[in-house]
Amino acid sequence: MTTKNDFTEEEWKRVLMGPTSAGMIVVTSQRGGTFRETYSMAKAFAEARERHGASELLDAIVSQKPEADHTRYSSPDDLKSGGIQRIRDAVALLEQKATSPEVDEYRGFVIALATRVAEAHTEDGSDDPVGAGEREAIGEITAALGQPGS
Repeated sequence: MTTKNDFTEEEWKRVLMGPTSAGMIVVTSQRGGTFRETYSMAKAFAEARERHGASELLDAIVSQKPEADHTRYSSPDDLKSGGIQRIRDAVALLEQKATSPEVDEYRGFVIALATRVAEAHTEDGSDDPVGAGEREAIGEITAALGQPGS
């Protein structure tokens, strides 16, 4: 089983930034709902902490308070491209150090978090809580995560 101790401090920060980057990409993919969407990201972490699964690695990730660097990017496009790269970097690192099931659990958590953020605010009076921009963002996040078991 992989634990936080298997990573350097810098590597651990890289792993932690994947989920929050995904959440922020979705938050900024469309106008409106920013407060609800940001709150839903924190709530996804809290609920994952309550579930404590078989993955010590995922438990360690969700035990950290989600943090996003709002000053790093000058625009939503910069945040998106930088965030997508952070997600890719985190998965590449996990593929080197963690087991395949742990990497798949990480991918699943990131997708679940991004989806939850998207569903937190119904867009422009639509019945569908996930807007087109959010759907596109989730697709790009999914692609950045790579295929399970790869």
